Amino acid sequence: VQLQASGGGLLQTGGSLRLSCAASGLTFSNYAMGWFRQAPRNEREFVAAITRSGGTTYYADSVKGRFTISRDNAKNTVYLQMNSLKPEDTAVYYCAADLGDWGPFLRVPVDYDYWGQGTQVTVSS
Repeated sequence: VQLQASGGGLLQTGGSLRLSCAASGLTFSNYAMGWFRQAPRNEREFVAAITRSGGTTYYADSVKGRFTISRDNAKNTVYLQMNSLKPEDTAVYYCAADLGDWGPFLRVPVDYDYWGQGTQVTVSS
């Protein structure tokens, strides 16, 4: 199983970025997908998740209204559209796949089965 995250970069406050995560080696539509992030000296934190069908999404309070998670099961890809970026959004962003599909567990890193390698997002003030 491989989860290949891409789309990170360096940008200024207020900018937008779209992350992608391409999955292979698994039946993508059987997995809920999540995005997490980790800043230096911080624990990995939940950002957003989407159920297998894409019908339900979940967001951390810190990104609600600014970030949008979506998926294309035909392309085995999950996306994270990030708008109105702030310096505190600076982190390595990871995508992950969860065979379970229950909302409360999708916020918990340990519930995920597979992880991508991460992509760096840096927002300057």
